[in-house]
Amino acid sequence: FKQIKGFGAYGFPESHAASFALLVYASCWLKCHYPAAFTCALLNSQPMGFYPPSDLVRDAREHGVEVQPIDVTISQQDHTLEAQANGTAALRLGLRLVQGLSSAAAERLVAARAERCFDSVADLCLRADINKHDQQALADANALRALANNRHTAVWEILGVEKLPGLLREASQAELPLELDAPAEGQDIAADYRSTGLTLGRHPLALLRPQLRRQRVISAAEWEQRSDSAHVRLAGLVTVRQRPGSAKGVMFMTLEDETGRINVVCWADILERYRKAILGTRLVIVAGDTQRVDGVSHLVAKKVEDASHLLGNLDVKGRNFH
Repeated sequence: FKQIKGFGAYGFPESHAASFALLVYASCWLKCHYPAAFTCALLNSQPMGFYPPSDLVRDAREHGVEVQPIDVTISQQDHTLEAQANGTAALRLGLRLVQGLSSAAAERLVAARAERCFDSVADLCLRADINKHDQQALADANALRALANNRHTAVWEILGVEKLPGLLREASQAELPLELDAPAEGQDIAADYRSTGLTLGRHPLALLRPQLRRQRVISAAEWEQRSDSAHVRLAGLVTVRQRPGSAKGVMFMTLEDETGRINVVCWADILERYRKAILGTRLVIVAGDTQRVDGVSHLVAKKVEDASHLLGNLDVKGRNFH
């Protein structure tokens, strides 16, 4: 009993710390030398960990990883690596990222493509037996771009897909091609977030920056040039909310704009005063004081405003405490 008691008091914490240190070292080494493979493995292990796919993809791109979009003519069910001419690996997003697409449909799609390349949206839907729900999911995610050029054309083409009966099943359904105008950039970005939870296009706040500047809101990159204790106004999509039990009612938020991330500290009284804006929003504007300690920057909130109306129908989901 004394041996077990001694191990519980000393041996377990020590061994746990040692194993964790080894995991951290190995993870850092992989991320440093093989960032594309590291990110690919994390994405294929979702849901897990603290960061959603959008954060993982953005971090990879910031570290020089080329990320290719979902494409029904190339993508597998899982995320994969592709060799590039310069000898590095690119990350190809997989069909598993398409929200609303069934895994069975994705498997049939990959199997049908292995037999013969798809020559049209109708060919894909019929040979892979893709139902209307899964067709719409692929079109919404812009995964049909190689066959239909843009989201509007893809939606038009899936509306014309019809499974013919009996002897007519193999008959051609080919129609004269109709090329519709592509969605506006803002519409594409909103559709990306709604259908996959991330975008490879510009960050939504890049489009809103002119409006934000008129409200004296600076970017995360500009904030980094401000001194300790500087009072600033910052805005960002809310990606993480944390409220540790040991933090005496303090709320921590992570915001994201087109230039970086912003760590926000909301003391208990600020949380109580701006509870609705802090807990129920997608985009916030925070006025507060800069706090820099040992190279780590925080914005201590003094006022929090809900700016979600600026996003329109953009659907951004953050990770919240439970």
